[in-house]
Amino acid sequence: MGIFTDLNLNGRTPVRVQPKIGEWGPAGVPSTRAKKVQRIIAPIAFVLVMAALGGLFYYFYRILIPQG
Repeated sequence: MGIFTDLNLNGRTPVRVQPKIGEWGPAGVPSTRAKKVQRIIAPIAFVLVMAALGGLFYYFYRILIPQG
């Protein structure tokens, strides 16, 4: 196993005993592939939002603080 935990909650159980989506829980549960994509997208989105906020704060700082 890698850095992260196993995203497949069924593990190595036989297919015949695995519940179908919506049978025992909500129908909107993301797949294992979707969870892996979200683990990549979330940090990238966080960094982009923080960079945008930093740029916005710098922009307002330059406007509000007189230079020179």
